[in-house]
Amino acid sequence: MKIVLASANKGKITEFQKLMPNDEVIAFSEILGKIEIVEDKDSFKGNAIKKAQTIYEELIKIGQNDVIVISDDSGITVPALNNEPGIYSARYAGEGSSDKQNNAKLIENLNKQNLEKTAAFYTACIAIVYKGEVYTVHGWMHGNVINKELGEGGFGYDPMFIANGFDKTLGELGYEAKKEFSHRTKALNLAKKVLDVIL
Repeated sequence: MKIVLASANKGKITEFQKLMPNDEVIAFSEILGKIEIVEDKDSFKGNAIKKAQTIYEELIKIGQNDVIVISDDSGITVPALNNEPGIYSARYAGEGSSDKQNNAKLIENLNKQNLEKTAAFYTACIAIVYKGEVYTVHGWMHGNVINKELGEGGFGYDPMFIANGFDKTLGELGYEAKKEFSHRTKALNLAKKVLDVIL
């Protein structure tokens, strides 16, 4: 199955390719080049749908009709920080900010509240567009965020997040452990069920 991923995030693309080893997963940029999609919706679901629909419409324009487009919008939410960073997770420290810069801002805001460790959760919404129809699924991963980075694995806020039932950050656990229970794995398992029905 050929799946076009509506993402330019290298970490996400690699993760999807590992999670879907039996399918051909390619980034939209390999076909369409660089396209900037403004994520201006107020939910993970809204942003995921916008990304998938935008890429699907661009593929239709060049005659790529029989294609499945999958997008993912995800992030971390910290209730003690007024649910920040939430949908702004990838640009928490500003547009074009790196993982390190986003993590530094989250650490700074945790320290302002004297929080060494507090409840947090990851959300992943996957949107699928196929033959003009839109389908969405969600996955969540609950745990705690800490005010420092531990471990070099994963990407994003992984070095700061300890999932429930573990005593190490996702950055310390490594990909093989994380993929068993991550928010994206949960959402992708549901997405696969949707694909089984619609294909």
